[in-house]
This record gives sequence, C-alpha cells and structure tokens, in this order.
Amino acid sequence: MSSPPFGGSNEMPAVFPDWSPYQDLDSAARAYLRDPEVALDALFGVLRGASVLCFTLERFVNEVNGVWQEVVICDGSRLVLWHGEDVAPGDGPVGSMTSSLRVVPLSTVTEVGCRRRLTRTSTGQARVDSIDVYLLLSSIDDAVPPPGMDEGGEGRSALRHDALRFGKTLDDGGPGQIARLEEFSRVVASLVGRPTL
Repeated sequence: MSSPPFGGSNEMPAVFPDWSPYQDLDSAARAYLRDPEVALDALFGVLRGASVLCFTLERFVNEVNGVWQEVVICDGSRLVLWHGEDVAPGDGPVGSMTSSLRVVPLSTVTEVGCRRRLTRTSTGQARVDSIDVYLLLSSIDDAVPPPGMDEGGEGRSALRHDALRFGKTLDDGGPGQIARLEEFSRVVASLVGRPTL
C-alpha cells in the first residue's frame, strides 16, 4: 500500500498498514509512516550508527491537525523520539508539518509500567486485547495545569514528573503491535537502573 508523500492528499486510510512484522526500523517505518524519509533522516542523524535494540511506532489522524506520527527507539543508553504532525489549517501553508526530535537518556527513566487488559475467549483462554505502557522520567512536566487543577493551593500547582505514554489495542494496532509494544517495554525495563551500554 502506498502512502501519499509529505504535502500530499489529506485523505488517509482509516486503517494503516501493520508495522509489527518488520524487525528492522527502516522497513517498519516505510510500511507504516506517511513520511518515513523525514522520520528516518532525523532519527539516523542522532543514532549515528548506534544499534536499535527496540522501537515502537504510532500514527493516527487527528480531526484538527491531520496526520500525527511517532517513532520511539531505544539504543541501550537513550530513548530517541521523533514526532511528526500536520500543521492545523491557517497555521501555515497547505501541506505543512512539524518534525520534532527528543533524546532522553535512559538514566532519567525512573519507572517503567505496563498494564495489559486480558479477555477470555470462548474456550476460556486468556487473550491480551490492549496494552498501556508508561515511562516515568526524573524531569518535571512543565505543562501548565488547567484552571481548577491547582493542587498545591495558593496559586501553586503540584509538581508532576514527565512521563512518556504508549498504548495499543486490538482495534488500534492489532495483536502484532500489542506484542511489539510489550516487547519494547520489557527491553527498556531490563535496562533501567543498569549501567548504560
């Protein structure tokens, strides 16, 4: 299935190709992302030959901004995150998008959480139908809390640690992407608290 290039048609399929069968980042990104060249150029510029131990991808259509894409890689000492998002109508020329890169040292990951929701099949066998993963960071979330959420009282807001959150369901990603996200969380969890590679 071919994808429109950057700046192409805004008509996107409701269900994107499955990236989970691809074990290498290049193939997975080219199968799944709308703008794989933009993402891979940014990511490989930071990786500079470092091995990719695990990765996860996300893509969805936002009713306001259009296509939202994300790649998260772990190379053993860092998390490298690429995020691409179409610019909202009126905020730039038609077909504009942002491309953002973030590098998070694994030494700043203080906690890894993985919640799986299990259902029973008609034969009584347990099946994972969704997964939620979070990586709690030592950095502070600098987002301004919404009005009425002043937990600290007297105009002060409670400090919240930054977190990275990922999720997959049978409807959004399917069993292959659920399994790959769980694998991603296990690899990152196995590295947290250990000396970096």
